[in-house]
Amino acid sequence: MTTPPDFSFETAARTQGHLRIAGVDEVGRGPLAGPVTAAAVILDPTAIPPGLADSKALTARRRAALAEAIHATARVSIAHASVAEIDDLNILRASHLAMTRALAGLDGVDHALIDGNRMPADMPCPGTCIVKGDARCLSIAAASIVAKICRDRIMVTLSQQHPGYGWERNMGYGSKSHIEALRNLGATPHHRRSFKPVHNILYQGQTVSP
Repeated sequence: MTTPPDFSFETAARTQGHLRIAGVDEVGRGPLAGPVTAAAVILDPTAIPPGLADSKALTARRRAALAEAIHATARVSIAHASVAEIDDLNILRASHLAMTRALAGLDGVDHALIDGNRMPADMPCPGTCIVKGDARCLSIAAASIVAKICRDRIMVTLSQQHPGYGWERNMGYGSKSHIEALRNLGATPHHRRSFKPVHNILYQGQTVSP
C-alpha cells in the first residue's frame, strides 16, 4: 500500500523557526501545447483537507473537490510561464520561472518546499527540494492539485478556440490524435515549437539552418 503524503517536512521546517511554509509544484512540462503552470500553497495546519495526494493519483472529480477545499482553507498562488517563454528559455527554466512567480504571489513566505531535485534560480525565500514531493509532502500535494486543475481548465478553454486537437481530453500532451491533428491542421500559437514533435512536423522536408 502506498504511503500517503504527510506533514513531516512542514513540521521539520517549523522546528527551525519557519512559520509560513509553502509547498510548490508545477504541471505541464511534457505537453506539446499550452503554458506550464505552478502553484504555491501554505496550508493551515489546523484545517488540512483530508485526502490530499499527488494529483496524478486522484480522479478528476476528487481533484476538483480537493482544489475547492484547498482554496477555502489555505493561502494559494498560481502562476504560469507562457509558450513563448518555454521556447525561449527551455522547459526546465520556464517551469522554475512559473514556480518563483507563484511564490512571489504569497507575501511573507519563510521557506519553500519544492517538488523535484533542482532549486529554481532567484527564489524569493530559502527552500528545500523534495524528490517526488507531491507524493510525500502535503503542501506540495496540495500545490500539485490546484496547479493541475487550473491548467486543465486553461486547456479546455483553448480547445474551444482551437478545435480539432483534443486539448479538452489530452490537455496538450502528445497523444496520437493530437499529433495527427498537428500534421493535418498545423501548429497554433499555443504549440511549443522548441519541442521536437512540433518542430519536426513544422519543418518536415525543409532544410533548417542550425
